[in-house]
Amino acid sequence: MGSNYQDRIVISVGGSLVVPNGGIDTHFLKNLNNFIREQLAQNENSQFFLVVGGGAIARHYRDAGREVIGHELTRDDLDWLGIHATKLNAHLVRTIFRDIAHPYIIKHYEIIRKVTEPVVVASGWKPGWSTDYDAVLLCEDYGVKTIINLSNIDKVYDKDPKKFSDAKSYDKISWEDFRKIVGDEWIPGINAPFDPVAAKKAQELGTKVVVLNGNNFDNLEKYFKGEQFVGTVIES
Repeated sequence: MGSNYQDRIVISVGGSLVVPNGGIDTHFLKNLNNFIREQLAQNENSQFFLVVGGGAIARHYRDAGREVIGHELTRDDLDWLGIHATKLNAHLVRTIFRDIAHPYIIKHYEIIRKVTEPVVVASGWKPGWSTDYDAVLLCEDYGVKTIINLSNIDKVYDKDPKKFSDAKSYDKISWEDFRKIVGDEWIPGINAPFDPVAAKKAQELGTKVVVLNGNNFDNLEKYFKGEQFVGTVIES
């Protein structure tokens, strides 16, 4: 059962890091590969769960479908396109870690098998939420209290900093206040630091989420060492 792992780490890897608009970011994947292997070399009692998002692939399929049929796709179809995009990305990540990863991608979360490999890769599951929610389910099943949420932003803001110059950033924020920002509704393709359905579940479980920019591995290293880092801690 892998009970020798005292340190289980769940990382929600934003799809925008793996597939930003314009192709697969191999620079990011090389950095992720090096970083995880270095962490495992330093602490053989750690086990990493990498829950991989869909990124721009789902948007390309959504836009193609809309162009052909002349109107928006159903939410169900949008979600399924996103889920299949996460499976493709997850398989790529599992391929990178093939020598140390569990041979199967976790894609069903009713019964999560206890696995013994140091790296476990997971994808999306079913419509109604993002891979952030799946990361919370892994935490519930494995008794993990913290999710590292890697995305393409440095911190949580009260509104989109790309659109609003007066957007306020947070070093720490409560789940209650965070959920006021993101709301309660899941919309496929929503641009939120952590999805609303996942936020509700994380608050119920008392799970902490640390939002960090996944393109800054020096900063991620600081977090792992317990040093001062740039990011946002969300907790009750």
